[in-house]
Formats: sequence, C-alpha cells, structure tokens
Amino acid sequence: MNPIEGHLPVRSPLHAILAPTGIAVVGASSDPTKRGYKAMVGLIKDGFRGDIYPVNPKADMILGIKAWPSIAAIPGSPELALICTPAASVPGLIAECGRRGIKGAVILASGFAEIGGEGAELEREMMAKAEAHGVRIIGPNTSGVFNLHHRLNLLALDNVKPGDVGIVSQSGNMLLSLALEAQYNGQVGFSTYVGPGNQSDIGFDDYLRYLGEDEHTRVATLYVEGFRDGRKFLEVARDVTAMKPVVVYKSGSTEAGQKAASSHTGALAGSYAMTVDLLRQAGVSVVQHSDEILPVAEGLGLLQKARGKRVAVISDGGGQATIASDRLAEAGLELAELSEETRQKLRDVLFPQASTVNPVDVAGSTDANPSLLATCMEIVAADDNVDSVFLVGMFGGYSIRFAESLLGDEMRGAEAMVDLSKATDKPLVIYSLYTPIKPPALRRLHEAGLPIYASIEQAVRVLAALGERGEYLALSRQHPRESDIAPKPELSDLFQRARAEGRDLFEYEAKRLLREHGIDVPQELVVRSDAELGEAAATFGDTPLAMKVVSKDILHKSDAGGVKLNLVGEAALRRAREEILAACRAYDARAEIEGVLVTPMARKGTEVIVGVIRDPIFGPVLMFGLGGIFVEILEDVAFRAIPLSRHDARSMVEQIKARRILEGARGEPAVDKEALVELLLTVSRIADAYPELSELDLNPVIVNADGYAVVDARVIVERESVNENAKESVA
Repeated sequence: MNPIEGHLPVRSPLHAILAPTGIAVVGASSDPTKRGYKAMVGLIKDGFRGDIYPVNPKADMILGIKAWPSIAAIPGSPELALICTPAASVPGLIAECGRRGIKGAVILASGFAEIGGEGAELEREMMAKAEAHGVRIIGPNTSGVFNLHHRLNLLALDNVKPGDVGIVSQSGNMLLSLALEAQYNGQVGFSTYVGPGNQSDIGFDDYLRYLGEDEHTRVATLYVEGFRDGRKFLEVARDVTAMKPVVVYKSGSTEAGQKAASSHTGALAGSYAMTVDLLRQAGVSVVQHSDEILPVAEGLGLLQKARGKRVAVISDGGGQATIASDRLAEAGLELAELSEETRQKLRDVLFPQASTVNPVDVAGSTDANPSLLATCMEIVAADDNVDSVFLVGMFGGYSIRFAESLLGDEMRGAEAMVDLSKATDKPLVIYSLYTPIKPPALRRLHEAGLPIYASIEQAVRVLAALGERGEYLALSRQHPRESDIAPKPELSDLFQRARAEGRDLFEYEAKRLLREHGIDVPQELVVRSDAELGEAAATFGDTPLAMKVVSKDILHKSDAGGVKLNLVGEAALRRAREEILAACRAYDARAEIEGVLVTPMARKGTEVIVGVIRDPIFGPVLMFGLGGIFVEILEDVAFRAIPLSRHDARSMVEQIKARRILEGARGEPAVDKEALVELLLTVSRIADAYPELSELDLNPVIVNADGYAVVDARVIVERESVNENAKESVA
C-alpha cells in the first residue's frame, strides 16, 4: 500500500463530536420501536467505551443503565447529544445542551426546512439557539452517525466492521446498501459514517475535512444530492485529495434553475456535467453508477493511485481480454506498449501460441500451472511502460474447473501475487469469474489487501480512478493556479455606470474590458448617427465589415434582425444601418438604441465559446466548448472553477468531443491551442478581478492556426438585489 502524504492546514472541530468520550441519548427508550431504543442498543452492543447518559423523565433505568430526567441533571459533560425527540422540542433541548457544555448534537427528527413554512422557521429557531450556546448541529433530518473505531454506533447496524472507508451520505438507504455490499464482500470495513440531513450547520465540506484528518480513514466516500457551499467543498477537496482519495457519487442536477438564464453559459451552468467537471478539477474521483461506489472506494483505499493510465492486461481467455481492452479504451486508459525485453521474458515462460502483445493471452499455458499467472504479472510489472497490472480470467477457479490437485499451485500463485503487491508500487487489480463463490486463492488475495472484482467493468472503473488520481497528483504539483490581476479603476467605473443605469455592458465596453487585459479584440467603431458612417467607411476602406445593433434592451441581436454582414463601402453601411434600426424597432418598439457597432469580418475558422457564470453554489465558473448557435443543443462543453491553473485550461481544450475539429479535420489546419489556453487563463483572471461581472459570453470566438478573433462579447453585470437573493437561496 502507498503511504498517505500531506496535511490539512486547519484542525477540524468535529473530532470531539464524532469521537466522543461521553454521549447523552435524549429520548432514550425501552420501547424497541423507538429510535432512542435502537441507539442505546447500538452503543451497548458495540461496547461504547465512554459514558452513556440516557435522558428520559419517565424512567429510572433504560437497558440496565441509569437514566436522568433532563440534560441539566446529567452529572458529567458529554461531548455529544443524540436527540431522538420530536422536532418541536429541539430548540429548547439545544439550549439545554449548550448550558451543559455539550459540543455537538445529532438531530434525528424531520419536520424542519425540508417541509418549508413552519418547519423552516423552526430550523431557524434551532440554529439561533445553537449559535447562541456554541452547539454544532448534525442534521436535522439525519439518518444518524457511527464511528466504528470508537465503538460509537448510533444506528445499531449489525454486521458492519471497522475499516478505512469513511462515508457521508444524504441517503440512509444508500448507507444500508453499502453496508450490505460490504458484508457480502467480506473485506471492506468502515471508519465513520454521517448522514448530513439538512446541513443546517455542518456541511459536506466540514465532514470531508474531518475524514481527511481522521487517522482511521484512507478513503472518503460521499453520496451527495446537493451541496450547501460547493465552493468551500472544492477548497477542502483540494486539500484532502492531496493526502487521500475522495470518491463522490452525485445524484440529480439543478437544471430546473437554468430557465431564467440570460446567456448561453448561464443556460448550461448548474448542470450535472458542470458539477462533475468541478469535482474532478479538485482531484475527486466521481463515479457515475451507484454500484461503483464501494468497489472504487475499496480499490482507492487499498491502492491509492497509479503513476498514469497505461495498463498491462494478462488474461487466460481471448474473449475476456478483448472485453477488457474495449472497456479500458472507453474509460480513457491505454494498453501499455510492452518492451521487447518484457515480451521475450513472457515468451520464455509461455507456450509458443501465447500472445505477448498487450493484452497478453497465455493461451492455455496456465491450465496445469495457474501460478504462472503470478510470474507473468511480475514480468509486466517490472516494465517501465506499465503503470498498473490487470489480471483477467479464472484465477482461483482452476482447481474447480480442471482438477482439485491444482489448489496447491493456485495458493502458491496467490502468495506470489501478495509478495509482488508488497514489492511494487504499481496497482495489481484482479477480475475473476470465480469471485462470487470466493475460492481459497481469491480469499487469500482479498485478505492480503488486493482488490478482487466480479465485473470487468467495475475493475476497469477502479483502474481509471487510480490512473486519474495519479495524474492529478503529479500535474497539480507542477501547475499551481495562475496569479491574479489587479482591476483597473476605469474599467471598474464601467461596471458601476452600467449598474447605475440598470443595464449590462454594451458590446464595445465588454471588448474594451478584454482588450485592456491583453485579449486580442478586432478594431471597431460605434456609429451613433448617419454623419459618422463616412468616418467608418474611410477607416476600414474595402475591408468587409459586420454591423450590429447597440442596445441595452436587445440581448440576442440576431433574433431581432440587428446584425448585417459582409458590408463594403459607405452606401452599404448606410443601407444596413437603416435596416437594422427598422428591424429592431419592429422587434421591440420600446428598446433604447444607442447606435450600431462596425467591425471587420473575422476570417474563416473554427467557432468556440468561452463563458463565465457565477454559480450560486460553486461561485465563478469558466466554460469552454464548440461555439455558434448550437452550443446549447450539443452541450459539448467543459467547466472549471475559477481561478484556473494552466493544466486546467489545457485540459478543458482536450476534454471536449470536438477536439478533433480543433486538431484539424478533412484537411483543415489545426488551430492554435496555446492561444486558446492563454485566452482561457486571461478570462479566468478577469472574472476573478471584477466581482461585478455576473456572466460573460464570448461567442463565437473564431480560432485559426495563428490565433483567434473575439467576434461577439457579452458581459452581464451583477445586480446588487440579485446578489442578495442568491445569497439567501444558498443559505
């Protein structure tokens, strides 16, 4: 196993709460149907080593432990209270906890903000009491907590064993599913579990920080329906993923909130795809399917990382080798190119008909000698071109399929694989047909800490997570986030003037913002009267021009007939201006029209979009993708949280499916990717420097082999009232 490195800069206050030396069970009961009974049973059965204080005014003893009539009557000062009483009683009990010196409370009851109205008001009252008395809240509406290494089991779950997988899940049933899956697996154990509930106080970022610091947790695993503070979570995730893996399954999306968006970027932001991109940017391993959660958590917990994405496959069957190769390619992994030295060593031990080109097919060589698979694994693991080794086939089942006498050789092979896992830092991942029946050789491997999978797909997802994590750790150290720029007072004044006038930046103002921070923007003139058309014609001569309406009331200029292209000469400009003004007045008779913008036509090239949105959960986010009118239909875009590193910008360009177009298709030259990277980094810096910038759309940006041209630019100004509403919605 690889050691966990790194540290978190701030010590979590949750250690005392989640690993208490004493606990008060408020609403403790002898009635088996009550949560207060189940919690008492869990504490007693698991042998909680601290003090237990049942609180129930109607009982002297509960399950053999002295009960107390109130929190105030407790003789000690436990760090944690489990409150099992109805919602209406909670605010008063929180105040009592605070007066008794209790640091944290787990609130099981529902009936708070999740039901709205009176419930939301009750939650606000509870939080006011908690803040006034210094009590941290887990929940309300939580499924509960356990910390198995401290024998704290407030869920009274049976057959869960201590281990190194920490879990935070907004679904109690998902925890139950993982616990049952771990029981079937036989080797996976858990450290801490928390159901965050409504996150009225403690959120996912707080729990992740705790799991990052917890010595018993090697991998943090989260089932997330919604973040309270996504930006804070990303900051904590960057710290934690530098030390240990973080696995997230994100359910649902926020697409309903897109209907009011005023730009292409705003229409696409808030999506599930955006959340996934931002989590991966912070080093999080995102799983797409619920049945991948525990396998990926187990594999990352045991193996931590791979150096890269080059996989060597060793198989005892050609069909499964082909399937494995297909799944590896789909997951973005590579089949490692084995050196000639490695292939010769394989030829020396395998039958002549064996294939030594990756994927390696032993072609019957191991039928009477299954331990030979371990030899093959050792040979390929020594190859510098290999980052991880994937054994595919029937290992563990040779003695079942062929002859019982092969069991001894399989066990010797298993021991050799165990020894190899200790001698190499390259992950060894094993898929076997016989995993479901757990034959002795596979049990030995699993007990020794090698992950064994019953599905090629799950094994490949683990290999992908290991490779992604290894690459992230290497690149994040090489590419810190880019430095800031200072806002220019005259540009800040533009925002203030636009805000005072209740409008967004005009296009020419938006382009000035870009130009003064080093972005290449074509020359342009604002024409406010017929008299100025002659100057425009003289300035640009015979160059074909574009003309666009300038109006605070017309956002989508093409829809209003506010755009004319390929104009040459004063007469064409005059005619185009008249047509634009007529069309726009017909489109919106009340629209205030300042004039028209005249600029040279851009050269032919590839259209891309660059955008910024201030997401209410994740803060400022940059978007990049294929541009033009189809961006919202194709949704071939990549997102990153601002500020970006150079690697972030480069990876956005490489992520989109249309990257082949950027690389040159059907004889077209490849575009200048480095210019695109610089553009993305500069836009990131601008968005970071000007908080008044709410949304930005550069669409299209036309990219060529020698640079780019920003054809259209829209900057939406943050309205103070909108900002306050956003803050309230996040809270």
